[in-house]
Amino acid sequence: MAVHLANNVASYDAPQDATALKRVFKTITAGSCPKYFNFHMHTVCSDGKLTPEQLMEQAVQIGLRGLAITDHHSIQGFHRAQQWLDCWQQSNRTQSTPQLWTGVEINADLLNDRVHILGYAFAGNHSAIQPYLQQEAATGPAYQAAQVISAIHQAGGIAVLAHPARYRRSHNDLIPAAAALGIDGVETYYAYSNPRPWRPSPKQTQEVWSLGNRYSLLHTCGTDTHGPNLLERL
Repeated sequence: MAVHLANNVASYDAPQDATALKRVFKTITAGSCPKYFNFHMHTVCSDGKLTPEQLMEQAVQIGLRGLAITDHHSIQGFHRAQQWLDCWQQSNRTQSTPQLWTGVEINADLLNDRVHILGYAFAGNHSAIQPYLQQEAATGPAYQAAQVISAIHQAGGIAVLAHPARYRRSHNDLIPAAAALGIDGVETYYAYSNPRPWRPSPKQTQEVWSLGNRYSLLHTCGTDTHGPNLLERL
């Protein structure tokens, strides 16, 4: 479906309803992704292969209810996707419209290991989040996980530790450390071995889920799509 985007790009940087997204996260199960919700996807605005418009076309075809584009250190893809979605909705008023949330994936240091922190439902124009939206990782004190989490919160958003079982340090160490810094959630449902079709890895899912519950964290899910198909990672 072709959608003609408006010449004047609207601003989508206003604060979002993080409370509503937290309610969604509380409903997430192993069966939520990739057919109903997907909160970890990349576009050509960072290191993905899909344009934001192509991603949204697939999201509508799949029937996603809620999603977030989490390009690395950028929300350009979100802006383009939201404009596409607004145009699509005008032409398809009788169909349900998926909820698109602001999202970003940020590099950070946690326990001397480079981790990725996902930010959701933040105000993209807030000064605290701006250092992390410059298409490259921050340096110095801003690179520390505590600072990243704080910046996401200051911008009204939700901070989530991405794929906790993919790092050099064990998730048994990283999740408690992130919780101590005030992180809101963990990406519990993740496919670590890139299976086809996509499905959460059972062992890691159970371990991350248990740790998340122990520290009263939210559980999220995402395909971490970098390729041409939202139902796969690569």
